[in-house]
Amino acid sequence: MKSFALIGAAGYIAPRHMKAIRETGNELVAAFDPNDSVGIIDSYFPDSDFFTEYERFDRHIDKLRRQGKGVDYVSICSPNYLHDSHMRFALRAGADAICEKPLVLNPWNIDGLAEIERDTGRRINTVLQLRLHPAIIALRERVQTAALDRKVDVDLTYITSRGHWYLRSWKGDDRKAGGIATNIGVHFYDMLHFVFGALQENVVHLHDRTKASGYLEYERARVRWFLSVDVNDVPAAEREKGKRTYRAITADGENIEFSDGFTDLHTRSYEEILAGRGFGLEENRVAIDTVAHIRNAPITNGGEMHPFVRKAL
Repeated sequence: MKSFALIGAAGYIAPRHMKAIRETGNELVAAFDPNDSVGIIDSYFPDSDFFTEYERFDRHIDKLRRQGKGVDYVSICSPNYLHDSHMRFALRAGADAICEKPLVLNPWNIDGLAEIERDTGRRINTVLQLRLHPAIIALRERVQTAALDRKVDVDLTYITSRGHWYLRSWKGDDRKAGGIATNIGVHFYDMLHFVFGALQENVVHLHDRTKASGYLEYERARVRWFLSVDVNDVPAAEREKGKRTYRAITADGENIEFSDGFTDLHTRSYEEILAGRGFGLEENRVAIDTVAHIRNAPITNGGEMHPFVRKAL
């Protein structure tokens, strides 16, 4: 049994980590969040210690280490801009880190974390759950075994509508979340790289606080992508059914269905990490480079535009 600490216990994604820790037969011994709306802990680890002050949490983790009871892993579910600091904390506390996406906001942060890994001998792991999805693995195998006489034409559309709270929270602050493409899209860009190989071109057609779109070209694919948190971008036929989310990936016109199991892959991720097969710093580099470029690139008109872009402009 391994012992875990959790940073960001009140967040949306934290229960999936608690569930994964329990389902892999391990123990959550301490959790931290400035927000005390964390009653969900009782459903998984009612005996876990909990702190609302980072300094007290830090002292507690250090005390456990000095008593020979140091935690083995620190799971990080904090706001995006704090990931870098919290991973550094985990490694200096003598633990490995398991960090939610995005690993960091900028690619140069990866280099700094690699230095801390070398200094401490500990490892950073990240949750790139789409790499473990059976449908995505099957697509990758098909692409890799296919003749390379042409590139696959891909359309990626992901609309996950959010209420007014979104832009008032840290998620609406580019300095903290990294922008819409980073906050809701980074794992899709990782998936595209995982399936289709090296990134060769990155063009941005639209980028504002609620939506973004562009064109990516990989070794084996040409990708038009569109991301949004605006319910008005959900196709009218779907909105009439009361749906507020729309997710679609097509490859050469064929729909790639990966909705089933999409939210159940954290336990699989933990199983791989505990077995020493987690995804580390370098596996994240291409996706982080991709979103950093999208965040800072000039807007380009024309070229291979996603069909939803012209409606959004």
